[in-house]
Amino acid sequence: MARRLRPVGVDFVGAAPVRLVFARNISAPPEQVFRALAEDVPGWTEWFSAVTSARATDGGAGREIGLRGGTRFAETVLVAKAPEVYAYRVDTTNAPGARALAEEWHLVPQGTGTRVRWTFAADGTAPFRFALVLARPGLKRAFRDAVTSLDRRLSTR
Repeated sequence: MARRLRPVGVDFVGAAPVRLVFARNISAPPEQVFRALAEDVPGWTEWFSAVTSARATDGGAGREIGLRGGTRFAETVLVAKAPEVYAYRVDTTNAPGARALAEEWHLVPQGTGTRVRWTFAADGTAPFRFALVLARPGLKRAFRDAVTSLDRRLSTR
């Protein structure tokens, strides 16, 4: 059953009780990475293995995301500033214990490539926050694998 979460702004990314931050350099330029994140929402299923369904809603102002294991999110895009920042918050989810969730993808030119930094910001019940801390290594691996796959995908275009 989907539950409505507390609406948060992009400032939550820097102030959330739990912030998981991961970064990696890839060879694709920021403009290509931004387009893959913000404009090709259905394409997420091709490079982020945890994502089983993804579609833009409200003319690109929102997203509906499904993850392996059955977790679902309805999201609102908070920032889509090409080619630097793409951020969104979760409005509803079936994830137990979540109270507020937001994610930010920050893209910085790195030579001819991009430094991709992903921040997962969350608030929730104590067990939810504890579970996220325990999940950090898995989320780090998922991020690494996803941006590596995205880089490969963009290099063949």
